[in-house]
Amino acid sequence: MLAVAVTPPGELAAAERPPVVRIDTARGTIRAVIETGKAPVTACNFLRYMQAGHFDGGTFFRTVRSDRAVLNPVPIDVIQMQARDGPEFAAFAPIPMERTSVTGLRHVAGALSMARAAPDSATSSWSIVVRDSPAMDFGGQRNPDGQGFAVFGRVVSGMAVVRAIQAAPADDREQLATPVLIRRITLDRPKGGAVEWLMRDCR
Repeated sequence: MLAVAVTPPGELAAAERPPVVRIDTARGTIRAVIETGKAPVTACNFLRYMQAGHFDGGTFFRTVRSDRAVLNPVPIDVIQMQARDGPEFAAFAPIPMERTSVTGLRHVAGALSMARAAPDSATSSWSIVVRDSPAMDFGGQRNPDGQGFAVFGRVVSGMAVVRAIQAAPADDREQLATPVLIRRITLDRPKGGAVEWLMRDCR
């Protein structure tokens, strides 16, 4: 079962500042805030995969563009990544879904969002929203069940890299002709304290 840490009193000040991660790719660097306060279960899941190194050597392998809705008639704009061992890789059990109707987070440009099939099925794969895609929020129809997807972070720098990846050549199955290597994902700040205490419980 996914554990979410309770922050020790002495670390409350650090806990109020969500962690920032650095995503180093072959096309450049992206930095993103991880919403540990608003989406703790999904954020914890991301951090434990990151801490275990499963994202290092993964790829951005898919581009979804609203101007060429190939596989789904409901338009969205995202790039999707897969862990080093594949898009459905599950080092840990699937997590409960944190719906946008509960977290208050939205699929605006720059949002990080967990990929999933059924509710409560998300494991390691996630996406970055390139342009506002409200069809991915709770009540939207990108997934026919209307439950949407779980947002757990937002890009704070590097959207030019995200847009370049989305615009790269792809086939009719939305697969990038040349997947973009994710060299490493690391904690950018803070370097210690509450975030690392949280990650120790994300196992």
